Amino acid sequence: MTGAAQQVRFCEAPDGVRIAYAVSGTGPPMLVSTCWLSHLQHDWESPVWAHFLRDIGRFATIIRYDERGYGLSDWDVTDHSLEARIGDLEAVADHAGYDRFALMGMAQGGPPAISYAVRHPERVTRLLFYGSYAGAGAGSIESREELEAFAQLIKVGWGRPQHTFRRVFTSMMIPGATEEQMRWLDELQRVAASAETASSALRQRSAANCLDLLPGLDVPTLVLHSLRDQMNNFEYGRMLATRIPGARLVPLDSDNHIVLGDEPAWPVFVEEVRLFVAPDGTPTPATDGLSPREREVLALVAEGRSNDEIAAALQLSVRTVERHLQNCYTKLGVHGQSARAAAAVLART
Repeated sequence: MTGAAQQVRFCEAPDGVRIAYAVSGTGPPMLVSTCWLSHLQHDWESPVWAHFLRDIGRFATIIRYDERGYGLSDWDVTDHSLEARIGDLEAVADHAGYDRFALMGMAQGGPPAISYAVRHPERVTRLLFYGSYAGAGAGSIESREELEAFAQLIKVGWGRPQHTFRRVFTSMMIPGATEEQMRWLDELQRVAASAETASSALRQRSAANCLDLLPGLDVPTLVLHSLRDQMNNFEYGRMLATRIPGARLVPLDSDNHIVLGDEPAWPVFVEEVRLFVAPDGTPTPATDGLSPREREVLALVAEGRSNDEIAAALQLSVRTVERHLQNCYTKLGVHGQSARAAAAVLART
């Protein structure tokens, strides 16, 4: 992906901090309440995030931003309180110009998203959470000692050329990643913020607690969370779903905090988001672009049949079945070793 496909803009938070945000994709607007680490340009080119921007951008206009102290936003910032972060979110929402939008709380972006939805219910059409939480102490850092240990680790090793210290966080966020993906996330930590900012923000974020606001939310809500997330434990996704009236929980079969594009959980994530944010509630099925024969082949894949069995059932050659499947993968936007499993998931929806 290239930077030319996204538009980077700037707005001003209530306290004067300049916030960078980017708009990309096509479809109904979805504003992402940002996670702990981001850099609009680096993420756009990253093998860790490009699939999110590409695949979700096929059906939604994504508005995302670098929070204060990070990425392309102002770096010389000391206030990372929940109230300041809500101000960042409000500034982006107002400046982007959309009256109403879906709002995704990604990872540590959950508390600002919850607060915004409570304060501005008339603007939020749908609320989504991705690997997120609502309350203080949520996630893998469950004690003051652990929090301080992580904060000190950041101060010591964040800015060093060697990735040894940063790899601790990378291996927790994406344990199933390739070495290339891990290197990109290592580098994101170095370029996204200074060690002092990252350490201070981590401490201040740990104080955010919006648990008491959850029962008052009155908006369609979808919670997506990896079952074996080491950064934000799955229990915190379950807590969101049980405390928000009418919320639906989608467990993702993944070890990764950031679901990667080549694992079977990714097309599940994409399809759940696509169906949820559709403006009229009747989205076009993902398989609508396939030919009748391609849909037949894919339906048999979804039943667990091999290519030989599909060929026999449809009276085709195995090579023809393989060609149909390659066409399916291309049209559905799935790729890699998990393409067959991913296509089967989409065929069932």
